[in-house]
Parts: sequence; structure tokens; C-alpha cells
Amino acid sequence: MSVNLTEQRPKVARPVAASVQPAPVPALSRVRRLAVEVIKFGVVGGSGVAVNILVFNALLHGLAWAPMTATVLASVVAMGTNYLGFRFFAYRDRASRTRQQIMLFFVFSGVGVVMESVLFYLGYHGLGMNGPIGSNVAKVLSIVLASAFRFLVYRTWVFQHGAKQGSGAR
Repeated sequence: MSVNLTEQRPKVARPVAASVQPAPVPALSRVRRLAVEVIKFGVVGGSGVAVNILVFNALLHGLAWAPMTATVLASVVAMGTNYLGFRFFAYRDRASRTRQQIMLFFVFSGVGVVMESVLFYLGYHGLGMNGPIGSNVAKVLSIVLASAFRFLVYRTWVFQHGAKQGSGAR
């Protein structure tokens, strides 16, 4: 009689209850997705702020341009770099690039630039924040306040999930 040494013992099935993972709570899942989205928005936004501040200081303090010209131009340059960051990093999982998406991004970004410029004007001229440090504080505060608006409109109307775009939802 021969014995087959390669034969293995049959595996015993685990009880069903031990192998079933509980489904994540939908609210917790939404909070987690929103947290990741906020972090990605912050990374892109942070790099945009750096570009904005660097260009602003180069124009205002380095080349002695007018403050409003420096803030608007710096914001426009940052807008271009932000589009690339949002499109290819923060919201790359959203619907594919369309003319409508590009148009909405630049329209809402333009509104953001106007908001940022008005807020900067109020700080620079209205509150007297016009020295090298004061102008940067006014610039950063105006960016922060306008960024809250941008976050809401970019995620709601510009970089929508594919299912929302097709259904006509905001």
C-alpha cells in the first residue's frame, strides 16, 4: 500500500460570523472623504498661496509695482497654477476635463480674485496695513477668506462627481 505524502488535509471553513466585516457607517465614510478632500485642497491651495505671495512680493517690494496691480497679477498667476493642481491632483477622480469645467473654474476663480482684491484693498488702504509686513498680512488674510468661497464652489460646481454632472445636480 502506498501513502500519498503530498495530500493535504481539507481546510475547515471559518464560521460566517468571523469572516464578515461590518460595513462602515455612511456618515463616517462621508466625513473621511471630506477630510481627504480638504487635505488635498489644502495642499494645492498652499502651493497656490506660496506662488501668490512670492509673485506679490516680487512685484510690490522687488519691482515697486502698485499694490493693487501686484495683488491682482499675483492672484491670476496663482489661479493658473491652482487649476493644474486641482485638475490633476485634488480632483483628478472627478469628471473628465470639459470646456464647461474650465470655464466655471476661471469664472469662479475670477470672482475669487475680485473678492481677494477687495479684501486686500480694505486691509492695505482702509486699515493701513501698507508696510512690508502689513501688506503681507493683508494679502494672506484676503487669500484665506477668498479660499473658503473657492473651496465651496470648486467642489460643488466645477469639479463635480460624474454622477452629479449627468443628473443635472449642482
